[in-house]
Amino acid sequence: MQDLLQQLLNGLSQGSIYALIAVGYTMIYGIIQLINFAHGDVIMVGAYVALGAALMGFGFIPCLVIAMLTCAILGVVIERVAYRRVRPVSRLAALTSAIGVSLFLEYIMMYFLGADIRSFPPEILAERTYTLGGVIITNKDLLVLGTTLVLVIVLQFIIYRTRTGKAMRAVSFDGQAAQLMGVNVNYTVAITFFIGSAMAAAAGMLYGICFNVQPLMGLMPGLKAFIAAVLGGIGSVPGAMLGGILLGMTEALGRRLRRFHVPGCGCLYHSDPYPFDPAYWTAW
Repeated sequence: MQDLLQQLLNGLSQGSIYALIAVGYTMIYGIIQLINFAHGDVIMVGAYVALGAALMGFGFIPCLVIAMLTCAILGVVIERVAYRRVRPVSRLAALTSAIGVSLFLEYIMMYFLGADIRSFPPEILAERTYTLGGVIITNKDLLVLGTTLVLVIVLQFIIYRTRTGKAMRAVSFDGQAAQLMGVNVNYTVAITFFIGSAMAAAAGMLYGICFNVQPLMGLMPGLKAFIAAVLGGIGSVPGAMLGGILLGMTEALGRRLRRFHVPGCGCLYHSDPYPFDPAYWTAW
């Protein structure tokens, strides 16, 4: 049972990162009905910006704020350059443009910073472990869960308690009707990219602290988060959060059950010929 709880905690921590990324996917899709395939690389940019700030001596919160603001502005630029002009033309044109932005961000980082794997300095978070009922809890887990919880609360407040959030929901429901009611659709779309990219930056920093930073780091988390968004019902923010957490827990439990993990989709294939043998489950 302790092992089960340990894996659930690990899955909850990892799933929280997926949830933050999935929120960006689902917000943008809900507004413009398109998938932002450059979203995964915004994660990578956020991690690099946070790493740079950390190497300059900033603490966790300043690094997080700097990364979120930088990527929020980047998200607005991506919307303005890659989406706004081609959005009325066709979905294929917007998709092609987004893929181009994704490749540009990846290779521009490789060109200027190299492809070496980098890590956050230990000063950003002195690693500590705690034991509760036999379950090992690290301060990284607490950091991920706490940061995700705060950001989700702020996001829910923005969506449901502000005029901007009301405009976002109106455009998501019916963009033409919202425009007739006086809502600036282009501004609302830009704000959506602003918020979604800020969430991606936070996820990128948390992922970088837990693992490492490199130019292609956003590919797999971005793909998994996209699946989480679809799993939760793309276009639904609560669904994207739930989908991310469920995917993270599925991965963690799958590893414990000695299953082969298929990268990028969270699919699991069982290697044990007797999965339904009661003796198998006594290991829990």
